[in-house]
Amino acid sequence: MEKSQFDLCQEVLRRLHANGVLESLILVGSWCLLVYLNSSHNILRPRDLDFAKKRTPARPLIFVILALLLSAGNPAVAESLIRKEWPVDGVTREALVYVPATAKPGPCPVVFAFHGHGGTMRQAAATFAYHQHWPEAITVYLQGLNTPGALTDPEGKRPGWQKSVGDQNDRDLKLFDAVLATLKKDYPVDAKRIYATGHSNGGSFTYLLWAARGDVFAAVAPCGTAAALGNPPADLPPVLAQRFEAARRSLKLKPKPVLHMAGETDPLVKFEWQQRTIAGLRKLNGCGEGQPWGPQGTLYPSPTGTPVVTYIHPGGHQFPADVPPVIVKFFKEHPQP
Repeated sequence: MEKSQFDLCQEVLRRLHANGVLESLILVGSWCLLVYLNSSHNILRPRDLDFAKKRTPARPLIFVILALLLSAGNPAVAESLIRKEWPVDGVTREALVYVPATAKPGPCPVVFAFHGHGGTMRQAAATFAYHQHWPEAITVYLQGLNTPGALTDPEGKRPGWQKSVGDQNDRDLKLFDAVLATLKKDYPVDAKRIYATGHSNGGSFTYLLWAARGDVFAAVAPCGTAAALGNPPADLPPVLAQRFEAARRSLKLKPKPVLHMAGETDPLVKFEWQQRTIAGLRKLNGCGEGQPWGPQGTLYPSPTGTPVVTYIHPGGHQFPADVPPVIVKFFKEHPQP
């Protein structure tokens, strides 16, 4: 569905605000107000506003932006992302944490979200925005550390997540344990509604969490990634095939509700690899034939209450803007029994 002007403006302003650039919002609002006033009073020279004259919907668009600016500056509307730190093996780890006003008395669901390789917690908060789509839940956007990538950045110059149990001295599993312990100490966490999701390398780490800390989670939603299920694809390079085999040995999954998002033209994590993952998930969870689930989703029901949902989009390795509310819907439907 084509987005309205309001939706587009809201998305842009949300991402700017999540990255801490409120000053930019004020400048945009001031300029738009100036454009509007000039359209009636010719405050500026005509050539300064040629772009505005070519856009006939400028006036309603300006009012939309100004309204959103006012709401972005309102503490009752703006999200509250707090940077927190945890010492893990002598290293200071960090995350952006959203805690709803309703967290106490609770109980409160928790969503852990993981950026891709080379990403940051701020980018994850702006792109995923689960705290906006589910404001009643505690949301944690964790920050990875520099680590060699499986498909890119072999020298490990950009942040990411450990690949398997024991890798990097389990630094990221230890971080997760520390963060969850803090949340349980400080807030009435609903133990039946703890979830994990991530994109690309963050999706791979979501699968690792499922394997290593599976009893914690009610459901998971890995995106744009592939798990080491079944036999390795025939076109895998030898180095990746070795990593696949090592990951498969450590990836001991128990049936659990899972949503997997994939792009049909993904040039990095090939769609064929992700299809193999989905087939492995359906086998693991004992799923039947698929049926429609929302506009682009397919639900594979399971007699054990552990369905697989797929969300396939026609794009590549990007994270589509319409995915976060779909993941929130899936999580809400699947608390632990």
